[in-house]
Amino acid sequence: MDIRSVCWVLLISSVFQGCSTHNDFFTSIGQMTDLLFMEKDLVKSLKDYIKAEEKKLEQVKQWAEKLDSLTAMATHDPEGFLSHPVNAFKLVKRLNTEWAELEDLVLRDVSDGFISNLTIQRQYFPSDEDQSGAGKALLRLQDTYQLDTNTISTGELLGLSADMVYKSTLSVEDCFELGKIAYSETDYYHTELWMVQALKQMDEGEESSVESANVLDYLSYSVYQQGELEKALEYTKSLLALDPEHQRANGNLKYFEYQLAKQRRAEGEQSGTDEEKKHEEKRSADRKKDYLPERKKYEQLCRGEGIRLTPRRQSRMFCRYFDNNRHPYYILGPVKIEDEWDRPRITRFHDVINEWEMEKVKELAKPRLRRATISNPITGVLETAHYRISKRRATVHDPQTGELTTAQYRVSKSAWLAAYEHPVVDRINQRIEDLTGLDVSTAEELQVSNYGVGGQYEPHFDFGRKDEPDAFKELGTGNRIATWLFYMSDVRAGGATVFPEVGAAVKPMKGTAVFWYNLFPSGEGDYRTRHAACPVLLGNKWVSNKWIHERGQEFRRPCGQNQTD
Repeated sequence: MDIRSVCWVLLISSVFQGCSTHNDFFTSIGQMTDLLFMEKDLVKSLKDYIKAEEKKLEQVKQWAEKLDSLTAMATHDPEGFLSHPVNAFKLVKRLNTEWAELEDLVLRDVSDGFISNLTIQRQYFPSDEDQSGAGKALLRLQDTYQLDTNTISTGELLGLSADMVYKSTLSVEDCFELGKIAYSETDYYHTELWMVQALKQMDEGEESSVESANVLDYLSYSVYQQGELEKALEYTKSLLALDPEHQRANGNLKYFEYQLAKQRRAEGEQSGTDEEKKHEEKRSADRKKDYLPERKKYEQLCRGEGIRLTPRRQSRMFCRYFDNNRHPYYILGPVKIEDEWDRPRITRFHDVINEWEMEKVKELAKPRLRRATISNPITGVLETAHYRISKRRATVHDPQTGELTTAQYRVSKSAWLAAYEHPVVDRINQRIEDLTGLDVSTAEELQVSNYGVGGQYEPHFDFGRKDEPDAFKELGTGNRIATWLFYMSDVRAGGATVFPEVGAAVKPMKGTAVFWYNLFPSGEGDYRTRHAACPVLLGNKWVSNKWIHERGQEFRRPCGQNQTD
């Protein structure tokens, strides 16, 4: 291995310290930036290889041109040419020595440096899981923000990317790949959308290595799975027009024709079963209502279609300077605060963390970012305190299997920073205590999160409910009484923190923090604080949060006598 490769090994080991080959790159934009520098190094190495190959070919070309003129002249009169002793000597020398040297030149592999780098770096490349995860993230953005396939393919996301320097488009191959990712998840709805988009771009004349027959093969089956027999039959006939010998299509054609004829006969005899069918459809719709309302509200809030406060409630919201009851540090430099919502009270603190502090926190957190493993939000099983043991990641069990599991509905990576690790962390903790008036000595470590492609965190509670009496038992500090959330980046589109129960939506604003209580003074949980992080559509979202616990707050926030005091 050459010195360049050795240096690369040392560099890559420091950049990816602690990373495994399956690193879930797509869950953190911050860590994906390392991939860009890796790719840049690969391109440089590839260009060096091309230059070396060009130099080698130029030498071979010069040799060929020289011998071409020589042999043309020599073969015109071979005996006359060889009658000169120098020509005879040089012929023997060429064939014995110089052709062997040319052979070495041609066979010499100038790609060693490039291949070495590629081999070393390949172990840190994104995996199939990353590619699938990034694809599913695009599908999630498509649904949440109600984007059609052409909008995504042309890069015109919500009309915001028209002036973006880095706007990108999807090729036929990209659309086909998204369709296949959806197909592998048995998501036939999105399979159909993206296969149709691939065909559309091919019909518009875009050159592609993808064959129309392959697209139609996926398309016919996906629409069949959605119960659209007539469309499935139409696509199958189109496929057979391109490839009459397609074995599966020929079989499907007969099957679809048989099923369609059967369906039409059944429709003619269905008079007595209409009532039963309607009843089953109603039951199915009722089952969906159990989950869909929150999903619908969540996505509406993410799109900015949330509830608006009434003028009366709005009149009670203020912007003001705040010194937390004449705290010595803030008397001369009070903090600007703004009411974001009234019930529950959600307050935004402006300019409470500066640029240097934010960059230092990101710098400390980035090497440690790990994919969080958490519980299912539908079952309501809370994050447990395993991160206190591991010090670096929040892990919980799957209520069905009892095993630790990676949550697919939280697309981000997190790291935990303790106060003793750097003065900036200690200073931030003290600032939170000064501004909230709560004791942070029993709070959890500062959690730093970076959201990935389509990064989100679906609706959840921060506090432990009554059916989770042991949620924070290992900590011994009681329930999570309050949440403090720093925004350490602006997000161009998406990424809001939303509260589906009440209709509140708080947009990320760099350098600000939002604060709310998870518990009433009585200690009862405030179920209105159920919240979510919307998918990031455009931008890179960094946040850090502090979960403050009950212990130590006995005299700072006395208990109330009423349950919802």
